[in-house]
Amino acid sequence: MLLNPGSAQEIAPVKLNPRQTQQFERDGYLFFPNLFRPDEIKLLVDEVPRLYAQRRPENVREKGSDAVRTNFAAHMYSTPFAKLARHPRMVEPIVQLFGEELYMHQFKINGKMAFDGDVWQWHQDYGTWKNDDLMPDARAMNVAIFLDEVNEFNGPLMLIPGSHKLGVIEADHDTLTTSYPLWTINHDTIRKLVERGGIVAPKGPPGSMILFHSCLVHASTSNLSPWNRVSVYLSLCAVSNHIRRFKRPGYIAHRDFTPLKCLPDDCLLAHYDVPLPWRDATPPEELHGELKAA
Repeated sequence: MLLNPGSAQEIAPVKLNPRQTQQFERDGYLFFPNLFRPDEIKLLVDEVPRLYAQRRPENVREKGSDAVRTNFAAHMYSTPFAKLARHPRMVEPIVQLFGEELYMHQFKINGKMAFDGDVWQWHQDYGTWKNDDLMPDARAMNVAIFLDEVNEFNGPLMLIPGSHKLGVIEADHDTLTTSYPLWTINHDTIRKLVERGGIVAPKGPPGSMILFHSCLVHASTSNLSPWNRVSVYLSLCAVSNHIRRFKRPGYIAHRDFTPLKCLPDDCLLAHYDVPLPWRDATPPEELHGELKAA
């Protein structure tokens, strides 16, 4: 589905209409091509090499390669991404769906670099958050923002429409396939889900955005093309639904449940002061997990 709330030159605020809400409830995702303008996306793209070059724990690299697989928590130490984390075009539609304030559960810049980008196996994000973080319910939402053009060759995100309606699906903890462990869904289950709902892979220019349910089953193939497919993935959770276990490091699963306060719509291009508490280094207490529940 191609739901374009504004042109590439003049972006209107995102307020979901009843048809979009119904489509989201049915399919588990919405796609907004050209939601961010090229000059807005350029500020983010120009920041990525600086972040990926750092030897910080937040940079997880591919198995057997120095290419960055994912960068965590850039909104805590990068001004452009700190502003993106508070952008109303991303935050307000989710507040509308949940009817509640949100906090940032997870912030990632996934690399999927040319020739080196590895697979992301079939999984549900809420399955991981439930198992690892004790998030009570699936009142959390994913947002993917394209920093590069996404095409059929560079490992687009694949979604199984309607799979979110099944709730949490049985999964196994895969710690071997890639450098980042996931709770993955077996092949027989995926075959049945695809027979039921098919597969879609939204593709489009930089600045496009996918909003998808945390129980929607998704994956992406390796990137053998000569084109990068860098995307920002933000996971926003209803404040009342915050995680109860701090098993994972704080830079992966955040422990600050303060509600996000949106900046004005022009925040990526204009000057606004944003907190950068991890600018100099990751706090020691955020580097390790705790087994006790909060």
